[in-house]
Amino acid sequence: MELTTLTAISPIDGRYRGKCENLDRYFSEFALIRYRVKVEIEYFIALSATIEPLKAFDAKAFAEPLRDIYRNFSLDDARRIKEIESVTNHDVKAVEYFIKERFDALGLAPFKEFIHFGLTSQDINNTSVPMSVSDAIADIFRPTLGRLIDTLEEMAAKWADIPMLAKTHGQPASPTRLGKEIGVFAYRLRQAVRMLDVVPVSGKFGGATGNFNAHLTAFPDVDWRAFANSFLRDSLGIEREELTTQISNYDNLAALFDALRRINTIILDLDRDFWLYISMEYFKQRIKEGEVGSSAMPHKVNPIDFENSEGNLGMANAVYAHLAQKLPVSRLQRDLTDSTVLRNIGVPMAHSIIAIESTLKGLGKLILNEKAINGDLDNMWSVVAEGIQTILRREGYPNPYETLKKLTRVNTGVTAESIASFIDSLEVSEDVRAELHRLTPHTYTGY
Repeated sequence: MELTTLTAISPIDGRYRGKCENLDRYFSEFALIRYRVKVEIEYFIALSATIEPLKAFDAKAFAEPLRDIYRNFSLDDARRIKEIESVTNHDVKAVEYFIKERFDALGLAPFKEFIHFGLTSQDINNTSVPMSVSDAIADIFRPTLGRLIDTLEEMAAKWADIPMLAKTHGQPASPTRLGKEIGVFAYRLRQAVRMLDVVPVSGKFGGATGNFNAHLTAFPDVDWRAFANSFLRDSLGIEREELTTQISNYDNLAALFDALRRINTIILDLDRDFWLYISMEYFKQRIKEGEVGSSAMPHKVNPIDFENSEGNLGMANAVYAHLAQKLPVSRLQRDLTDSTVLRNIGVPMAHSIIAIESTLKGLGKLILNEKAINGDLDNMWSVVAEGIQTILRREGYPNPYETLKKLTRVNTGVTAESIASFIDSLEVSEDVRAELHRLTPHTYTGY
């Protein structure tokens, strides 16, 4: 069958493609080829300013036309490279041959043997992939996550003064405020983003075994380590790993995946909490005309967006975990297992984007149900016991914790009346008594 959103095996390319299709600019086979072309072109331009045989190359005239090869890279260009690969059976060498064809067309044939000069395929792959990850995070992931954080902060501000019964171990606890509880997730996500930002995006660039053997043999007077450091930093926007084997150490990339996984875990935690808030009827959900909640029960409006998000986050984190654990491990100088799994980086990124969009959709449906929130507070006067016993501790009252425990840790209801009667029975000053009477489940919320 023809590949369409209906015939695709993966839901990323099928059911959910509309939410993540922009990622194909970073993680598709086309994208990988384009990034490889970019690295090769930029390397040649940097090399032309470094070694004597390329002094005759007119960078002023040809640098930008060369950059146009990857700037204007098309599907037809990618198909041509795949045609070459069908003969070479080597994807990076096919890129080299493609660029040589373009050099011929530009009248640069005398310089074309300096394309891919002294490099191994991993010099290209281990710079292309980090660049694609960095670009995707900057262009797609961060803005999408930013919308979620902004939405949470707006909700936190809107409901900053709404008192709400907190739960610890699933049981009623000291009251809190709805806005603060939502603000916790925004805060956690911003902290996690800071941790993401400190992870270096790095690549490997050092020849066949990381030692610049060929470079140093051909041009012993060039400081190739300094050249490579500058090239990766200034031309590609990533850092160079100073000591490697043939392949990247992948430690930084693994750390990046772990950081992305932590962000996802926070969102997953958010999804579950809002699912429970809906179950507790603290929120209703906007009803869309014609939409079906349950095929059997007409009354239901299911929290499907948060469930969808949770499922996609689980898929993303499973792949991120494998990438982080597998990539830093190889046999001796290298094996091909890294190449195999690197092609799947777009999968967890896509699942993450799908998840965030679903969470945003779910948050957008919420309708605050203050009646349910207030009802739980009104039915749980025992939660002011902490405040009462703390004031009594301050006043030096004997055994306040034990006294309040005896009053409230019972299987009969604790009411406003029973709390008031208890306060009136205490041997305290009238000022303290008035202070205690002002405590209610609605006011005992802290900051």
